[in-house]
Amino acid sequence: MLLPWDVYGENGALLIRKGHLIASANQIAYLVERGVFEDGQPAEAPREPPSVVRKLNAAYLELHTVLQAVVSGPAPADFRRKLDEIALMVQSAVDLSADIATASILHNQQQAPYAARHRVNTAVVTILLARARQRSRNDVMTATLAALTMNLGMLEQHQRWHDSGAPLGEQDRAQMLAHPERGVQLLRQAGVNDEAWLSCVLHHHENEDGSGYPAGLVGAQIPLLSKLVALADRYCARVSERSYRPAMTPNAALRDMLLETRTTLDTNLVSLVVRELGIYPIGSYVRLVNGEVAVVSRRGLQSTTPHVESVIGPRGAPLDPFLQRDTRHAQHAIREVLTTAQVAAMDAPPLRMAQVWGRAAVS
Repeated sequence: MLLPWDVYGENGALLIRKGHLIASANQIAYLVERGVFEDGQPAEAPREPPSVVRKLNAAYLELHTVLQAVVSGPAPADFRRKLDEIALMVQSAVDLSADIATASILHNQQQAPYAARHRVNTAVVTILLARARQRSRNDVMTATLAALTMNLGMLEQHQRWHDSGAPLGEQDRAQMLAHPERGVQLLRQAGVNDEAWLSCVLHHHENEDGSGYPAGLVGAQIPLLSKLVALADRYCARVSERSYRPAMTPNAALRDMLLETRTTLDTNLVSLVVRELGIYPIGSYVRLVNGEVAVVSRRGLQSTTPHVESVIGPRGAPLDPFLQRDTRHAQHAIREVLTTAQVAAMDAPPLRMAQVWGRAAVS
């Protein structure tokens, strides 16, 4: 059924917009238990506007808690309902502002450890890709759940591997290669019997040329939803800070993935990622022809001419307030893309997302 009302949480945050398609009984049970609906009568206004960033931060914390309980065992009886709740929270964040949700992958990296953050970030990009491929709402939900649980099988090791700069030892490498199968095993033990979800988790490390794992599937043998999760996973990993390597710029991450289409990745799907995220993904730092440093704030009419907000002047002084620039104009055209580390070296104050995207980006 299509939801006939807006539904708010107890804290006044918008959970689901009117017109959202309810895809399962679990979602209905969650909304009845946790939501307050607006039925056309004057309703008490939310105490503060909903924030995309706060929704995602809540998803980081709740997902880590739920998955940790599954690994420690036995899984909580309401595991599936809680996962549906978190998936809906991430989808509602994307619905509220896809731009802010995408930018948060780059600018909200200090809010949670990498392992917890990466699953939610991957779900954000997966949602964008699945919708762009015009998948059904059920498929979008399945892909979201798969992204949130893709690394369940290595939950206990993931953050340690991320924090270590050393190559994986033999035992750790074996655990890494086994994590898709281990994840499926844990999900089945937790009561998950959705074969599409399980298949997506199992095959999210397969490659087009058969060099992936665990089954060495080739091309069309790999489920589409698995491919979408895999692409989102790779992009988000490349643009995140690691102890053993600096984050790549978003455009370099996309270029790197395009090079992989010669062997391991689906050419058409990587092109889809570039179309959805843009040549200059939202949140990218860029230097303009006039010397200003800006952050990409939203898409433009052309992929090469996004709208930006200049945050540092041409002589290196922080700008207050930020200045909106249209990169179609010659003096404000993009000259180069900068890393977060390059911008940080300019001694500019840390960027607060709300300065660029307003109250929906308050953390």
